[in-house]
Amino acid sequence: MCQGHTLKLTQRTLSDTNAWIANKLTQEHNYYNKTEVERIIKEHPYNESSTVIRVGRLLGQLAPFRAMGDFCYKWSKEIMYSLVAKYFSENAVPPNYHTPPYLTAIPEVIHHRLTPRDKFLVIASDGLWDIISPLEVVRLVGEHMSGKLTLSPLKLPRRNMSLSEINELLLQRKEGLKTKPKDSNAATHLIRNALGGTEYGIDHSELSEMLSLPDEVVRVFRDDITITIVYFDSEYLRHCPP
Repeated sequence: MCQGHTLKLTQRTLSDTNAWIANKLTQEHNYYNKTEVERIIKEHPYNESSTVIRVGRLLGQLAPFRAMGDFCYKWSKEIMYSLVAKYFSENAVPPNYHTPPYLTAIPEVIHHRLTPRDKFLVIASDGLWDIISPLEVVRLVGEHMSGKLTLSPLKLPRRNMSLSEINELLLQRKEGLKTKPKDSNAATHLIRNALGGTEYGIDHSELSEMLSLPDEVVRVFRDDITITIVYFDSEYLRHCPP
């Protein structure tokens, strides 16, 4: 399920190269989504086709085309002028506000069948995606998973494993030592790299500066960042009926 700027994606490993790849599950609900643009234009009279979306924004103001809240794009024209304009001035009413609602909170629902190759799901706001690509996000979480294995005792995922399979686990664990994470939490790891990451590693002064920007200027440099990571049980998925 997706709404507004929130983006979700799953991550997989390729069986032949064991490389991380990103599988984008949703599309952003904004000006760059042709389907969303067509939906909004169709929901309003023809004479509003040039004003309902201006400069890539809803009524020339709001970037996401679906969202919770933002009542000033949903309430009736009568309420906006009798209550909102009365207490907050007419500037609180968006321009060309003729046939509301313009904004919806109805989510887009997507179905994806999980396989053993799906390892995790990243749910994040656009504050993350404005800074870092989905593929880089997947790489960072994948490396964090591999490195985190070194922080806990080795535990065989199932019984009756062959010596070659156990050897493969040990080799993966050895490789993970190279990427032993500083953060025990993958979401924190993502934020650290998104705000302070460089091609040479983490620039801690840059990270500190980005995290300590005053409220009145922070949105000039970055948007709010919210991240949730869901991990999948590969063994369970491997034995699930098709």
